[in-house]
Amino acid sequence: MTTTNNQVAERIMVALDYAYAEQAEALIRSLQGIPCYVKVGMQLFYSAGPQFISKLKDMGYNIFLDLKMHDIPNTVKGGAESVTRLGVDMFNVHAAGGKLMMEAAMEGVDKGLASASQGKRPIVIGVTQLTSTSQKVMNDEIGITGTVENTVLRYAQLTKAAGLDGVVASPLEVVSIKQSCGTSFVTVTPGIRPAGSDIGDQSRVMTPAEAFTQGTDYIVIGRPITAAPDPREVLESIIASIMASN
Repeated sequence: MTTTNNQVAERIMVALDYAYAEQAEALIRSLQGIPCYVKVGMQLFYSAGPQFISKLKDMGYNIFLDLKMHDIPNTVKGGAESVTRLGVDMFNVHAAGGKLMMEAAMEGVDKGLASASQGKRPIVIGVTQLTSTSQKVMNDEIGITGTVENTVLRYAQLTKAAGLDGVVASPLEVVSIKQSCGTSFVTVTPGIRPAGSDIGDQSRVMTPAEAFTQGTDYIVIGRPITAAPDPREVLESIIASIMASN
């Protein structure tokens, strides 16, 4: 089956890393007609609130709500129930919170679906290690021994055992995660930088085409698009580079 531009676009998550809804809306206007996913993180959600999520849904976007829930199981259960009722398509929790916490998140999803008048079950993923985390930071500051890849793989296995759908991980760990947890286990990969881009505060990066070659399901791209003078041109060039590599 031939992959189309739209099918590629649907697997690209544009990170709306803005302080205000007006800024995010300006970007969305510039990308109109490209059916990309959008990722709403803490800064924008805390500023614009649930009503902005509803507005994005009304515009037809799939939404990854990136709040990285990490708390006692009952609190995470309540948070998962709330964001499920909100209608997001994907959200995440920290795998470091443990199996019981992640299982509670899935209970919250079920409760949210039961109380919602309509809606589909969101994809729930676990955060393994942030792509800004180097091995030195993980070992010396966080206090986790071993390699980043081994830690990510252990968290991915725990996430699957808890009944979640997949994980957030750098593109460098995708192959080992898929081998261990199965090809249907979803991987969402930040740390994506088009060729020639500044890597910023990321430590473990790949280009968009390289990440999809590794077998990842979704890629997350923020500043290379959002900080560009012409975001639409950058996104279109990214899609073209992925199409050319197929």
